[in-house]
Amino acid sequence: MNDILNISAYKFVPLPDAQALRDHLHEQTEALGLKGTVLLAEEGINLFLAGPGAAVREFVAALRQDPRLADLTPKESWSARQPFRKMLVKVKREIIRMNHPTIRPPAGRAPAVTAPTVKRWLDQGHDDAGRPVVTLDTRNAFEVDHGSFEGAIDWRIGKFSDFPAALRDHKAELAGKTVVSFCTGGIRCEKAALLMQEAGLDHVYQLEGGILKYFEETGGAHYRGSCFVFDGREALAPDLSARSHGNSARAGEDIHLAHKLHKPGPGG
Repeated sequence: MNDILNISAYKFVPLPDAQALRDHLHEQTEALGLKGTVLLAEEGINLFLAGPGAAVREFVAALRQDPRLADLTPKESWSARQPFRKMLVKVKREIIRMNHPTIRPPAGRAPAVTAPTVKRWLDQGHDDAGRPVVTLDTRNAFEVDHGSFEGAIDWRIGKFSDFPAALRDHKAELAGKTVVSFCTGGIRCEKAALLMQEAGLDHVYQLEGGILKYFEETGGAHYRGSCFVFDGREALAPDLSARSHGNSARAGEDIHLAHKLHKPGPGG
C-alpha cells in the first residue's frame, strides 16, 4: 500500500533569516515525524520530504503561513516505504550550487513553459513561431543515463557547477533555436535558463516543474526511460511509480552524492 507521501518543492525568494528559519523548521519536521532534507539559503528554499500524508500536508500548510512561501506548490508522489532515513534541515550558500553569483533568480525568473505546451511543440516539431525546438538536459550525466527526452542535448556534465563552462563551449549550437531547459523538478533549469539569457540567447525557456511535473501532466510523451531521484526510490517511471523501495540518508542533502558513488560508464 502506497501510504507515504513524497514531496519536493523549491522557491527562489530572499530569506535573510535563513538560520532562524532553519531552527523553526527543524522543530516542526521532528514533531511531525517527517524525514528528508530542507535546504535554506539567502536565495530561497529547496526541500525533499516524505511521511504520512496528513503530516506532510500539515507541514506544507505551516510553511505557507510565511507570506514569502504562501505560493509554494510541492510536487507529490506516493510510495510504499519511507525513502529517507533521517531529517536534515541545513543552511547553505546556495540552494542549488552553480558558483555563478550574478545569477540571482529572486530578482526575476526566466520565462517558463508548461508541460502541455512543451508536449505540443515536440508533437509539431517547432514552437508557435515556427522556430525549431531543442530540449537541453541540465542534469548530471549519470542522471541522464536513466532517461531523458528524445533527442535532448546532453553536455555530459559531472555536476551542476560545470554548466556555465559547458554553455560557453556549446553556446553556438543553440543560436536561432527555441531552447527548453529541463531538470528533475525545475530548480536547476531555472538557474540554467537565466544563465543562457545572460549569455545573449534570445529564445530560452525553463520547463515549469521539471520532468516530474511533465510526467504528471502529460504521461511522459517524448520521454524515454525513467527520472533519477536523489532518494531511496532511485528513479521514477512516467506514471511516478518507484523503481526501488530502499531509503537514503543523504541523497536529498547532497545532490552530488549519487555521482560520487556512481561508477562511470561510457562517456561518464
